[in-house]
Amino acid sequence: MKVKSGWKVALGALLALAAGCSRHSSSGVLIVVDPAGPAQTFDGIGAVSAGASSRLLIDYPEPQRSQILDYLFKPHYGASLQHLKVEIGADVNSTDGSEPSYARTPTDRDFTRGYEWWLMQQAKLRNPAIVLDSLAWGAPGWVGEFYSPRNAGYMAGFVAGADSALHLQFAETGVWNETPFNADYVKTLRQKLDAASPGTRIVCCDEYPGEGGGQWKILDAMRGDPVLARAVAIVSVHYPRKKEGYTTPPEAKAAQKPLWSSEDQPNSGGGPILARDWQHGGRILAKLYNENYLDGGFTATEIWSPVTSYYDILAAPNSGLMYANTPWSGNYQVQSAIWVTAHTTQFAQPGWKYLERACGHLPSKGSYVTLASPNGKDWSTVLETIDASSPQTVSFEISGALSRDTVHIWETNASRTFEHVADIPVKGGHFSYTFEAGSLYSLTTTTGQFKGTSTPPDPRPFPLPWSENFEQVTLRHSPKFLSDQDGAFEVDKCVGRRGRCLEQVITQKPIPWGPLPDPWTLAGDIGWTDYRVTADVHLQGRGTAMLLGRIDSADVFADQKAKLPSGYVLRLDSTGRWSLLSSAYKQPTLLLAHGTLDRAPAAWLHLALAFHGTQISAYLNNKLLASATDSSHAHGMFGIGTSWDRVQFDNVGVSRFPSPVRGE
Repeated sequence: MKVKSGWKVALGALLALAAGCSRHSSSGVLIVVDPAGPAQTFDGIGAVSAGASSRLLIDYPEPQRSQILDYLFKPHYGASLQHLKVEIGADVNSTDGSEPSYARTPTDRDFTRGYEWWLMQQAKLRNPAIVLDSLAWGAPGWVGEFYSPRNAGYMAGFVAGADSALHLQFAETGVWNETPFNADYVKTLRQKLDAASPGTRIVCCDEYPGEGGGQWKILDAMRGDPVLARAVAIVSVHYPRKKEGYTTPPEAKAAQKPLWSSEDQPNSGGGPILARDWQHGGRILAKLYNENYLDGGFTATEIWSPVTSYYDILAAPNSGLMYANTPWSGNYQVQSAIWVTAHTTQFAQPGWKYLERACGHLPSKGSYVTLASPNGKDWSTVLETIDASSPQTVSFEISGALSRDTVHIWETNASRTFEHVADIPVKGGHFSYTFEAGSLYSLTTTTGQFKGTSTPPDPRPFPLPWSENFEQVTLRHSPKFLSDQDGAFEVDKCVGRRGRCLEQVITQKPIPWGPLPDPWTLAGDIGWTDYRVTADVHLQGRGTAMLLGRIDSADVFADQKAKLPSGYVLRLDSTGRWSLLSSAYKQPTLLLAHGTLDRAPAAWLHLALAFHGTQISAYLNNKLLASATDSSHAHGMFGIGTSWDRVQFDNVGVSRFPSPVRGE
């Protein structure tokens, strides 16, 4: 949305207290920390595990998996996240993959599928006070339409089932990610929640900015509909900052609802997301947390995502506060975003109050917010000088019953990372400090802050050769490293042979939020060139099976009409028709070879797809099916895929080329 100049003036008037809370003194700037003035409740800082962004985290070995979780959720250790928002999965691609549905039919219930349940339990184990939130991206096909009573029941069942099955209580739930809201549906969802989980509040409407003010249309709708206004507890938007300023309209404050930036990023949702170093990522995030309150009026911010645990060739790489997408190596990266977040979360908790007269902008660039604890004693100020060009001296005057104990100061910048740099005595209710340019500070009367010390092992590439026979995988769960991009690939008992096999189990297309490719799952290394991928396949009398290789891009948003990733594909269907394809986004699919078997496949088959330079070869039951010369894809990952049918795979493997096909 383009913010008009008149909006800027009106919004500036509404936020005058925040903007004018400091004044000049002989030593520079004076900030009066006064608990008696206007105050807004701080609702916290959190992260959004959705779009399959946390897929690979559960595959990490110990102790690295616990170390990552500690950096994210353990109080006074790392990011100390105060909110965790998760996707209500629907077996449909929601950015970087599909997350499993807890109810694949009207009578199905399984609260063990996937990894979000596990992630919430681990977060709660570390921080019992963490606030849980949920939001849908898609819906299972059996509900008919997203905005329907059946889907409202599906969403309410997710919330209620989490409580009854796992003792996980959701404080809030949203409606539909970045999709125009339907007022009748919001009211129906409220009714369903009242019956199933009356304490869960509705956050509405998680919309992306656009022309015409669509992101904030819920405000107009609530003014004209008291029932809708009662149903919505919190007004939420995504990526509320634009070049022209914040999209927050003047009437947002008049709604008398908390305002949340419920999905955010330093770059307002474009680009590579969070750069890994202070210079390109942390500095911007340091401003965002303060300015979201000061200039946008938001009392909570949630970042997508807590951790980059998805492959780099998927959409929106590096979205996480941390980076951990090589579980086979145990390696992870504690990015600057962790410590920037800690500058707020380790110094103030949800329920603290923003003291509006001690929040504002510094005259020589920079910003600060001050929060006080409910006990009326402790207080903290988060102050940044990111865009300042010289040091600034600031004086503080402490009023009322607030603590006048020693003030502890922590700093992060290009040379320091979350360091305790000073302890300043408060004399007669006053103290001063000179703040360096290009830095982030926390000043506090509290103690207990800590910088986590766990370190990871060195990175290692994806193992090659690699194979999986699924015998050690828990039934109805996913094997390690494979990342489903649509549908659901889960281990079950084999059909027509002993043991366990991997099966694509979704036969009714879900209701999508965005792209809807055919079901496929991938793993491996983007740098692989010459190799062979193999699998045993059982079509169960219908459908299509696929082997994929040299996948060099799997960003489904690069071409939302594409059914396949960018790479080579061997397809075989239940009638015996086969094809060897080269697929690329926004390009015609190249048919390299095709044919029909003498008879339709009736039992288990062995497929192989091999790459050697520009030579692409396909095999069926260890015999050459086709060979073609093509240079469209020189390197990439591997995968398996299906139509929307139940197809089984066994003995999936990848080996270096040249190596013999079985039986050669």
